[in-house]
Amino acid sequence: MKLAHFASVLVAATLAGCASTPTTIVAGPTSARPIPPLQNPVANGAIYQAASYRPAFEDRRARLVGDILNVNITERTSAVKNGASSNSRSGSANFGIPGPLQAKLGANIGTNSENKSADSASQTASNTFTGTMAVTVVEVLSNGNLVVAGEKQVAMDKGTEFIRVSGVVSPDTIGAGNTVPSTAIADARVEYRTNTHLDRAELTSMASRFFMSLLPF
Repeated sequence: MKLAHFASVLVAATLAGCASTPTTIVAGPTSARPIPPLQNPVANGAIYQAASYRPAFEDRRARLVGDILNVNITERTSAVKNGASSNSRSGSANFGIPGPLQAKLGANIGTNSENKSADSASQTASNTFTGTMAVTVVEVLSNGNLVVAGEKQVAMDKGTEFIRVSGVVSPDTIGAGNTVPSTAIADARVEYRTNTHLDRAELTSMASRFFMSLLPF
């Protein structure tokens, strides 16, 4: 009973660890609801209301909280670092042999030593991250810039992919189709994380084989 209980606890703990959401570098919420219109509009008898007015024939670019903006992720980074060092040292020594030992050892004895060393290192890193995803305007700053954030989760078989983007967008950089490149986002946080979920049956089978191997028969 104790062995079975321990096995169930081990499987449950493993499942809990595998199902955890990966850490993120994106701070704050990844979505926001539009600000509702005023509940008590001014009774001025006019159709036009400045608080909720939005022209019907305008460029529908994101500009209000809750609006959707498309981000073209085009992140490419590369870095190269090289380093080298070398040193060399040499030395020599000579001394004479006293008279009685000259016939056997010679008149002089000399020694030479030389040390050389060289070291070099090279590091290269290159990353490419491309894709497209939609983000939500979560805040409008006083200068008109938009704070945007978004998350996309894609579950495939036993794993889940997390794609998150956040940053500050200038309305001037928003192009046709309500799109903006990720390279034009200030304070950008772009990440791609994965979370693998192991099947419960596989975990049970693994635990069973482990404990069966400990039994004497």
